[in-house]
Amino acid sequence: MLLSTVRKFALSAALALGASQALAADITIRHAQGETKLAETPKKVVTFDLAALDTMDALGVPVAGVPKALMPDYLQKYVIGPVPKVGTLFEPDYEAIAELQPDLIIVTARSASKFKELSAIAPTVDLSVDGNDFLKQSEANIRTLAKVFNKESEANRLIEKLNSSTAELKQKTKNAGKGLLVLTTGGKMSTYGPGSRFGVLFSDYGMTPADATIKADNHGQPISYEYILEKNPDWLFVIDRDASIGNKGEAASKLLDNDIVRRTTAWQKGHVVYLDGLSLYVVGGGLTALQNTVDQLNTALAKP
Repeated sequence: MLLSTVRKFALSAALALGASQALAADITIRHAQGETKLAETPKKVVTFDLAALDTMDALGVPVAGVPKALMPDYLQKYVIGPVPKVGTLFEPDYEAIAELQPDLIIVTARSASKFKELSAIAPTVDLSVDGNDFLKQSEANIRTLAKVFNKESEANRLIEKLNSSTAELKQKTKNAGKGLLVLTTGGKMSTYGPGSRFGVLFSDYGMTPADATIKADNHGQPISYEYILEKNPDWLFVIDRDASIGNKGEAASKLLDNDIVRRTTAWQKGHVVYLDGLSLYVVGGGLTALQNTVDQLNTALAKP
């Protein structure tokens, strides 16, 4: 049933694509899995990329389909509103997507492996970013979406604000000492350094890593309370993954509140920052999420 549905719409898409090519496509989107050409500005967009959803919402671009997922307050209209749900962040509902007959589908890391199947339904782009040059890649994606939807002036204004806030943050991190990023989940802890999925804290925001030897692994480096004390960061940045994705589990604030972590400089100075996991972990490089993360860090680092 699934394959027949995909084939049916693959044929429709191929015919549509042929017609479009006959008209000479005039929009080319370069992305993580190649190039995708569009004949005109897409009117019906399905996105599995919450960063793209965030940016399109900020730019006032309507969306035709979204995955079922936890989202920040400012995106709740896509959780409880009438916009059709087309699967999860990892598993598309191909039939639901096909019925929508979208002009464009957007995927990212969590759904990138479904690129081929989705491309059979409609033109698809992969806006995945990695830990290297996260901010630069995210801004490139924002500018790509702005250009596709003729929202460049709106995007320029918001990017200028973000860049100004980021410059302010880098002035603060320059003299803030060393920082350690800890992600907690299921009662366990891991840390992430430069070049990792959360390396933006160090590479783009300028925080000096308390440990420069952390490997850029997608799942982070497992750590203990003793490790945190040994590195003794001036600032401890914490992502509570369970809280971010709605899982039950021991809260990060409770997990870290023990005799060992209390001996660190970060704890004793009140420099423990519980980051907005929905912005940083779930949404990532969207316009509003990026601004929220930088604003949170600016506020935290203003503390002596």
